[in-house]
This record gives sequence, C-alpha cells and structure tokens, in this order.
Amino acid sequence: MKNYKLTESYIEAADTASLNALVDSLKFDEILSLLEKLSDDRKVVVFEVLDEYIAIKCFKVLPEKTRQALIKKMPPAKAAKLLNSLPDDDLTALIETMPGRVVNELLKLLSAENRHTLLSHLGYPEHSVGRLMTPHYIAIKQNWIVAEVFAYIRQHGQNSETVNVIYVLDDNGVLIDDVRMREFLFVDPATKVSDVMDHRYLALSVNDDETEAINLFKKNNRFALPVIDENGIMLGIVTIDDVLRLAEAEDTEDIQKIGGSEALDEPYNTISFFRLIKKRAGWLIILFLGEMLTATAMGFFEGEISKAVVLALFIPLIISSGGNSGSQASSIIIRAMALGEVTFVDWWRVMRREIFSGLTLGAILGSVGFLRIFLWQQTHLYNYGPHWLLVSFTIFFALLGVVTWGTLAGSMLPIVLKKLGADPAASSAPFVATLVDVTGLVIYFSVAYVILKGTLL
Repeated sequence: MKNYKLTESYIEAADTASLNALVDSLKFDEILSLLEKLSDDRKVVVFEVLDEYIAIKCFKVLPEKTRQALIKKMPPAKAAKLLNSLPDDDLTALIETMPGRVVNELLKLLSAENRHTLLSHLGYPEHSVGRLMTPHYIAIKQNWIVAEVFAYIRQHGQNSETVNVIYVLDDNGVLIDDVRMREFLFVDPATKVSDVMDHRYLALSVNDDETEAINLFKKNNRFALPVIDENGIMLGIVTIDDVLRLAEAEDTEDIQKIGGSEALDEPYNTISFFRLIKKRAGWLIILFLGEMLTATAMGFFEGEISKAVVLALFIPLIISSGGNSGSQASSIIIRAMALGEVTFVDWWRVMRREIFSGLTLGAILGSVGFLRIFLWQQTHLYNYGPHWLLVSFTIFFALLGVVTWGTLAGSMLPIVLKKLGADPAASSAPFVATLVDVTGLVIYFSVAYVILKGTLL
C-alpha cells in the first residue's frame, strides 16, 4: 500500500526521477502487485520508467485485457518493443481479440519476422492448433553427428521454446522423428543422428481442434508436440504451458456453462457489471419461460390438488429430487465426454447403467420419503389423514419414477446434444431442469391418480 501511495503521488507530481528510483528499488513480484492496483493510464507511466528487461518480463505475465489497454495507450516505440518480445502464440492471442483498425496499426510495429509469423497464424481456423503453435524449435538432419547437433543447439537454441526434444527433418522439411535431448547425452559425439532415431513420434495437424492437443498431451508425457501440415511438413510446436492454460480456460468455461450461464471470457473481478448481467440473464429468461410449463402442468392437475391438498405438500420435494438427479447425471456424463471416456457410440451402455442407477437412487429417496410420512404420522407431528399409508406409497413410487426419469434424461441429453452439434455444457443444465420439472409433475400426479383413485381422488 505504501508503494502504491508513493507511486500515485509521484505520478500526480510528474516526478519522474523519484518514480524511477522507487520502481528500481522494487522486486519483480512487488512491481506486479503495484501494477495490479494502478489504472491503465498510470500503468503506462510506470512502464515508461521500467527497465526494458523488467518491462518485457512484466508484460508477458499481465492479463490479456491489461496488455491490450497498455498497447493502445503506449507510445509506438515502447509498444513495438513489448509486442516483439512476446512469444508468437501469446502475440497471436493478444492481437486476434483486437478490432481490425487497431490490428492494422499494431502490425506496423512488429518486426518483419513477427509480422509474417502473426499473419500466418491468423490464417488458421479459430480454436485450431495453428493458433497455438510457435515456429521456434530446434530441427536437425538425420545425417548429422551428435557433435554437430550440440554445436547447432549452442548457436540457435536460445530462441527455441524448448530443447528437451529435437526434431529431425528431411531435406523437404518433412518431420521424420523427434528425439529427446537425453538420447544425445549418453552416446558418443561421433554417433550419427540416424543411429539414435527410432522413427516413432507423435504429431498434431495444424488444423486439428485445440481439444485434440489437450487430449494428446493428457495421454502422453510430453513437454511439446510438433505441428505438421497435410504433407507432413513441420510448421511449429505446441508446448505444454500453452495447453495447460487452454485446458484451464476450457474447464472454467464448461463449469460456468453447466451452471446455466454464458462463459464470462474474463476474470470475475474485472468483468463489467452490465456484461456480467448480460452473460447470466439469457439462460435465466429461458429457464423462467420453461418453468412456466410447470405452472401449466399444475393447472392441469388442479382438480387432483383440490381433492387431495396433501399432495401439494410434496410438490417441491418431487421437483427438486428429479432436478437434482438429472443435474448429477448430466454433470457426470459431460465430464466423461470431455475426458473422452464416453462418446455417442456408448449411449446404450450409459442408458442401461443410468436406468439401474436411477431405480436404485429413486428407491433410496422413496424409502426416506415413506419413512418420513410414517414417523410424522406415528409421532403426531403431522396428520396426513386416514389414507396416510396410500400417500406414503404414492410418494415412494413417484420418487422412484421421477428420479429414474431425471437420471435418464440428465445422462442422455448431453450425448444427444453433442450428436446434434450443440454444446452439451451450455445446453444440458437448462434443458434438464425444465424437462424434469414439468415431466416430474406429470409422473407424480399420474402415480397419485393410480394409487389414490377411489379414496382421496
């Protein structure tokens, strides 16, 4: 807090010398903490006095929204240094979210090499591996000897994203193998690269979806994976740090969608109030309109409710039990689909398993409901009338049916939506909630009509 107040006072007084001295005395994490508290305009002032190395280091770890704001407000020379310092994949992620007019201006600030690379990246489909890759890697020839490999790495390795894996290309740039660095460390320097190769490697296609990269990294212990085109020519690599960030972003997005909201696309603390409302209001309106069908269903059974008012006491219980079981099943299946454990071809196995799960869970909840009515009736906590035993059986069988149906609907909807090309995470929760609420009432009153006909009904 002390550093923040001093910084504010130095900026207001335009005391550049004191600001420079203060910033120079701070550690890297203290500078980051300070930048978080300052407005964008004042961040720019601090960046003006920061040592170039520290400024670049800070810029690389700042949130994307902050980077955008800084670049727009900085003098062109300073912005150019910061942009050209970013790895290609980070630069692409920053530029692609900006308006076209701003992008055109920023392209002028990039070096010829970075401009060419960026334009190449932006030509790939959105959410493709081509947007993630970087062209900075070590490539060698199979007819080299190990000593030549080490000499090449010493000369060119500083610009590489990683030297854990070395890629072997033919004369046309086609990937023919990848070799871990440790394989070179334990052989004679005069050994040929071809003698170390095993001709087994994993690679991503440049047009693969990002999820393919996530899945391949999950299944294989790799620091980086090569990216090739349709002819096998190596274009770049995707590194584990980018995939981890991507996986975290996708998981966050799915969790937000499962909750019945649009993905926020930025941290909760920084998103504006009106954008937050906009992200959440859409599905709430759809859910509200859907739940109106519940009122319609209750109106349809108004006669039964008027004859057996006791049935109304258990409506919240029935609806919530069905919705909860549906949400449980939906969440489990969505996650299993995300991990590749369940696909459309597994629908029958999933359905069969969830039917038995629903029956078991419904029987458990139904027994609890039955026992509750029995105990309340016997201890005189509530009088359910002379036909309390039939009411107990009604609740038991209604819960058995509603929970089974909720479990089945919750497990099948994500699979069906995925097959239709919709996003299961975005659509399952609202659909399950509405569907199970309305049909749960139909099941409940249908069971009640069968069991209580001739008594309460």
